[in-house]
Amino acid sequence: MLKALARTGAVAAGVWAALERRRRAAAQADAFAAADAEDGPADRLPPPRRAEPERLPPVHREVHNPGRPATPVEAVPWGLRVAAESTWRLLLLGVALYVLFRVVDMLRLVAFAVLAALLISALLEPTVSWLKRLGVPRSLAAAGTFLSGLAGIGLVGWFVVWQVTSNLESVTGKVQDGVNQLREWLVTGPLHLTQQQINDFARQISTAIGSNSEQITSAGFTGVTIAVEVLTGVVLAAFTTFFLLYDGARIWSWALRCLPRHSRYAMAGAGPKAWATLTAYVRGTVFVAFIDALCIGIGIQLLGVPMAMPLAVIIFLGAFVPLVGALVTGTIAVLIALVTVGPFTALMVLVVLVAVQQIEGHLLQPLILGRAVAVHPLAVVLGVAAGSIVGGIGGAIVAVPLIAVTNTVVSHLRRRNAAGLEVFEALENARQK
Repeated sequence: MLKALARTGAVAAGVWAALERRRRAAAQADAFAAADAEDGPADRLPPPRRAEPERLPPVHREVHNPGRPATPVEAVPWGLRVAAESTWRLLLLGVALYVLFRVVDMLRLVAFAVLAALLISALLEPTVSWLKRLGVPRSLAAAGTFLSGLAGIGLVGWFVVWQVTSNLESVTGKVQDGVNQLREWLVTGPLHLTQQQINDFARQISTAIGSNSEQITSAGFTGVTIAVEVLTGVVLAAFTTFFLLYDGARIWSWALRCLPRHSRYAMAGAGPKAWATLTAYVRGTVFVAFIDALCIGIGIQLLGVPMAMPLAVIIFLGAFVPLVGALVTGTIAVLIALVTVGPFTALMVLVVLVAVQQIEGHLLQPLILGRAVAVHPLAVVLGVAAGSIVGGIGGAIVAVPLIAVTNTVVSHLRRRNAAGLEVFEALENARQK
């Protein structure tokens, strides 16, 4: 109502001003006419001469052909321009990722130690939080949980070494009997090899080993170097795990302060969701690996394969690589069954492995990890393959949790941006009304 009254007043004022200017111009013209009549035509002054505008030299203008673009850029199709713009940005992103991978490869010991510490911390942190809710100080809860985890890992390692050393003599004898049976089969079987041919083949193997002694020695030194690196990584991972359990919240706050100011709120919301996803993945993977190792270990024990418990522990560790880890480590049990018991037992062990893997892929993974980690099985397989190519066994282990955490962060940021756009549109509509 007020706007309409103001608009009407403005229009009336404009009309009044125009009429006033017109009245003044008419009065001035009448005054000039009266003065001309009194003075006569001789006293009239010539009207002022208007200055002619300066004429500039003609500018050559190119005549534009309507069927031809004005500039070369306009001749490029829109789709090609979009593709070119996207391509150079993708190339820039690829270069950045390549540099990142090179840096990680140079610092692979530190990178794998930190990733292992994150996985172990995700497994142990719920226990620390539970003890803290019971009134235990944070330092005592972190120290107790950390020492309990170390003690558990040490007991498992001692048990594996004890089982291997106690059964090594019997397994060695059975392996020797298996080798003798294989030699007899080569002589009496369908190949019909002679004893001389077998001896020549064994002599060639010995000669090859003797001629490549330098390579074998260098390989031994390489193995010692790898063992030292693994020990260093284990110690570094242990220290990192303790400090993540003890001071994880402060470390996360420091990491947020390192980000740009406009990105802190988004990452502050995405961080807890990513940590929840990682915790659910690690706990679910441990449960699935335990079931795999238990079922396969019971099957191996019932089939009479020696060292069933150490093999079950190896399968448990291998099951941390989803879908294929337990099957790959289970081939050790197949080989031991082949050389110690016989081909039929080895075939039955393989059947047990495949059956347990089918149960894991179709029942355990969807029920236990399907809700917490929404990653397609194809992404899991491709991620494990890419991780093994880039970082070996460690890369295969951390590939799937990395994909799961990245998926959670991207989904949270996408939902946050969509919600922000909805709020902005609602505010704009309310202001226009």
